[in-house]
Amino acid sequence: MNRAGSLRRELSQRAEQHARSHGLPHCLSYGPSPTVCFEPYGDSRHGNFLPATYRAILRHPNWRLRLQKTHSQGRKSLPRYEDGIRRELDACTSSDALLMNVFCYPGVLRDGRVCAMLDVRPGAIPSFGFRARVPLANGKFDRTEVDMRLGDLLIEAKLTESDFQKASKDAVCAYRDFSEVFDAEDLPQTERDFLSYQLIRNVLAAHASACTFCVLTDARRPELIETWYRMMKCVRPIDLRLRCKVLTWQELAKTLPRSLRGFLNEKYGITDMAQPYRELIT
Repeated sequence: MNRAGSLRRELSQRAEQHARSHGLPHCLSYGPSPTVCFEPYGDSRHGNFLPATYRAILRHPNWRLRLQKTHSQGRKSLPRYEDGIRRELDACTSSDALLMNVFCYPGVLRDGRVCAMLDVRPGAIPSFGFRARVPLANGKFDRTEVDMRLGDLLIEAKLTESDFQKASKDAVCAYRDFSEVFDAEDLPQTERDFLSYQLIRNVLAAHASACTFCVLTDARRPELIETWYRMMKCVRPIDLRLRCKVLTWQELAKTLPRSLRGFLNEKYGITDMAQPYRELIT
């Protein structure tokens, strides 16, 4: 079963209904299974974000910069956008947009329940697209991008991505601490590549910076969760293994404000709420 494709189709259907119900500017990608790409409108609105979240993003220079990521397939797969360039976070399937919808929502990180679940101090300010320093054996560093840093927590966000990518064994073994941190023989691999490269790289980043690490994924993607546990069995240091965890959006949603949960339910199918959030759109 292609769970990534199935979830992508579900999110696209939800997004199109969401856009039509609220009259939000959007377009559909080309191809047999189109996805929805939203557009900013007015002075401070965007269909892919809750209004309160989007206003908070625009007020924060570093958060606003994250919105500028160019859509890698925008020119090929989406209609021409007369007023600007298609952006990665305009897409309804963007895990980065979902991450920002949650953690940029006003008051979320002052909520003790959210912070307790993530084991971070209340009031921590998210840094998106954080450049971690992962030491290489040659004395240099891989400035790998982590989706978000929150205090001492590194977060990798997943939604419809097919997997955690792969990298050649030569590239992975070039990390200084690789053999210390991982049992290489047991890692998922092919003859030439190590699988789950993003997980390997981020665990090494957490090790080097004495941080904790969390993968946020969707409960409808059990294969990603299974991959996580298969990889974590290969982490040698017990204390590092205890600093790493996987969490689903659905588990996190239980701790979020009601209005945000309503949005996540309607647009992403992440929670099951009877009360809509429609009043927040107008």
